[in-house]
Amino acid sequence: MSDTRLHARPAGVAVLFSAGLDSAVLLAQAIAEAEAGPSTPHRVQPIYVSAGLAWEPEEHAAAEGLLARPPYSGRAMPLVTLHFDMRDTYPPNHWAVRGEAPGYDTPDEDVYIEGRNIILLSKAAVYMARAKIVRILLGPLAGNPFPDATPEFFSTMGLALRMGLAAPFEIEAPFSSLHKGDVIRLGRSLGVPLGHTLSCMQPRAGLHCGRCSKCRERVVAFREAGGDDPTIYAGDGTRS
Repeated sequence: MSDTRLHARPAGVAVLFSAGLDSAVLLAQAIAEAEAGPSTPHRVQPIYVSAGLAWEPEEHAAAEGLLARPPYSGRAMPLVTLHFDMRDTYPPNHWAVRGEAPGYDTPDEDVYIEGRNIILLSKAAVYMARAKIVRILLGPLAGNPFPDATPEFFSTMGLALRMGLAAPFEIEAPFSSLHKGDVIRLGRSLGVPLGHTLSCMQPRAGLHCGRCSKCRERVVAFREAGGDDPTIYAGDGTRS
């Protein structure tokens, strides 16, 4: 596994937090490294950005629930929720607005949402400039096929935000060399309650649907990581 230390600094750090496996483990690691750093108190600030997509109410509820549990409770700042509604940009029949995700065996490219990281980072950056937070972490993994998840994009976006806000601002993707099985193993070592994370594009009543490609990705990753999968799937999430 690659070195994923976050090198926390006294100015504090924000984490784009969606309650998914990757962001939940990323937040736990940010907390652990902040606490292991200098004696100056660190602020680890989870940020949730809502864009008006179908699964967000369930996702946000899962995020609030996670933050009330160890290893987050009393160690992370309260969740900041920002809104950047994109339903005037994406058409009403867009799968992410309708809440009908591509199927279990579809490729990652089928769930591309144009400008997703541009939206998340732009809104978060303005909040951070006002809150005097200079670093933001997000959780894309190795093999991410999207154009707004490349090192070149993050470098260029960081430069644009520093210029536009006249403020220091760094974008970091510490898990970009890891696969989801690696993240699961890291999460276990950090005490992350993985069964309470939510990695689904059409959840119902807090349960994973078991039928979308994100659920398939989760099923496969737990198999690769070994040990039990604590996830409860509403549908058939045990396919091979």
